[in-house]
Amino acid sequence: SNRDRQWWQLWLFIGGIFLVTVWYSWANYGGDVSYGRLASKGFEKAPTSFHFLHVAAPLFLMILTRLRMPVSTTFLLLSSFAASGKSIWAVTFKSVSGYGIAIVVAFAVWFAFGKAMKRWFTGEAHPAWRVGQWITSGLLWSVWLQQDAANVAVYLPRSLGTWEFVAFAGAIFGGLGLLFAMGGERIQEVVDEKSDVVDVRAATVIDFIYAIILYVFKIVSQVPMSTTWVFVGLLAGRELAMAMNKSNSSERTFGEALRLARRDLIYVAIGFAVALALAAAINPAVGEALWD
Repeated sequence: SNRDRQWWQLWLFIGGIFLVTVWYSWANYGGDVSYGRLASKGFEKAPTSFHFLHVAAPLFLMILTRLRMPVSTTFLLLSSFAASGKSIWAVTFKSVSGYGIAIVVAFAVWFAFGKAMKRWFTGEAHPAWRVGQWITSGLLWSVWLQQDAANVAVYLPRSLGTWEFVAFAGAIFGGLGLLFAMGGERIQEVVDEKSDVVDVRAATVIDFIYAIILYVFKIVSQVPMSTTWVFVGLLAGRELAMAMNKSNSSERTFGEALRLARRDLIYVAIGFAVALALAAAINPAVGEALWD
C-alpha cells in the first residue's frame, strides 16, 4: 500500500541520517556517540552498576508517553545517572531557557508572518515544498540527535568499541523502523491537535526554526538539555501568536490556545517531577544536593 511505502521510505531516510550522525560522533569524539554531551561535569563517568530504577526509567517514559504526555527523555533518563544535584540544575536551567527562548522566537515569527503564511499556504503545495520538508526534517533530526543521543548513550561506556557501536546503532535503527511502522503512536496527537501543522509548508517552517534553535544551544555549551521543552515552547509560542492575530484556520481563541499551552507545560513539569523523584531514589547524594 501507499502508507507501507511511505513508512519504509521515511525509515530508510531517517535511519540513514541517524547512522551517519552517530557514526560521525563516534569517529570524531573518541568513540563517544553523544557529541560530547556526556563529557559535561556530572555525566562524564559511565555507570559501573545499575539500580533497578535505572532500568525502570524507560518504562516510566513509555507509560507517560502512552498518556499523551510530552515528557522529557533527558530529565527522565539522564537525571537518574547524574553524579550531583548541580549537574541536574545545569540541565534544568538550559532546558527552561530553551523553552523560554523557543516560545518567544515562535511567537515573534508567527505574530509577524502568521497572516502572510495563511495567505501563502493555500491550495496545493508546490512539489518543491516536499523536497524542502525532507531537507529540513533531515537537518532537524541530525541536530536533535546531537543533543539527545546522550539519553541512550548514558547507559553505555563513554567510549564504544567497533562492535559495541555496531550493536548500539543496529538496535536503534531497528527500533526506528518499529516506531515508524506504528505511526508514532499516541504521542503524535500532541502535535496533530495544534493549528495547521498538517500542511507540508507549515511543517517545513516549524522544522527549520526548531533545528536552528537546537543548533544554537548545541554550540553554546556541552551541557545536555531537554529538546522536548524546546519543542513544547515552540508549539506554544506559535499557537498563541496565531490565535492572537487570527491567522489559524481552526479559529482557536487566545484563551483556548493559552489553556493548551498551559496543559503541555504541566505535562512536561510532571515528567520533570518524576525524573527528580527517580534521581533522588537512586542516588541519595543527588537527593541531598537537590534540597540543600
